[in-house]
Amino acid sequence: MKLRIPARLAASAALLALTTGVGLMTAPAASAASEPSSCTKRFGDHAGTITANAINVRSGPSTSYASKGYLYRSDNIKLKCGRGDWYYGTLTARSKSGLPAYTSGWVHERFLAQLA
Repeated sequence: MKLRIPARLAASAALLALTTGVGLMTAPAASAASEPSSCTKRFGDHAGTITANAINVRSGPSTSYASKGYLYRSDNIKLKCGRGDWYYGTLTARSKSGLPAYTSGWVHERFLAQLA
């Protein structure tokens, strides 16, 4: 009978935690893990629509961060939080430029509509 190492390690860690009274670390809730720590405004999931053509979706809240690709007019994004004039969100569907659905990144507020 061949046991996989990860299964044995997990079982050993759980046994150790139970016998020593030390709790196991768990991952944060999905909503907290999906928002970057650089957010200063948190507002949950709000629908946003891109209002311009060929805007960059960036890896951080300024133009100094790398572009992940382009978004085009009427691409939809679920906004989660913001920092200054920048908003962090996730594409709700494949973008017109071909970015996959659920790609997350930062966009500037001047290119967004329906922020409420």
